[in-house]
Amino acid sequence: MTTTIMMDIESPASKRIALVAHDNMKDEMLEWVAHHRTELSNHVLVGTGTTGRLVQEHTGLEVERLRSGPLGGDQQMGARIAEGKIDILMFFWDPLEPQPHDPDIKALLRIAAVWNIPVACNRASADFIISSPLISQVYQRRVPEYL
Repeated sequence: MTTTIMMDIESPASKRIALVAHDNMKDEMLEWVAHHRTELSNHVLVGTGTTGRLVQEHTGLEVERLRSGPLGGDQQMGARIAEGKIDILMFFWDPLEPQPHDPDIKALLRIAAVWNIPVACNRASADFIISSPLISQVYQRRVPEYL
């Protein structure tokens, strides 16, 4: 029998929030960010290429931009999650449109699940996460320590 060792990773009160949106969902992401601009201004925002640029241009919020999703941005975001540098993933994905970089998308969602970070795949789940009292508190995430 294998014993699973658990460890805690601390998410600070000022969360590092990833913003990712497929092309057909970018307007929805922009509306959502504008609606929650005040709360989001208390956190560190990281976005994939176009999404990050659009959020910054339309809201004035500072967004660290990675590459575009299909050009490696999804993988960069996954690496940030594995390094403990992302606390929440807001990924507005389009379930009705096939994506040429689908394996990268699945890998990003998988790594978020492995590292036990909250993931919002649509506006409703993003609303629940951003309105949680935990959004502005230190939070200890439990993850298995893979040796």
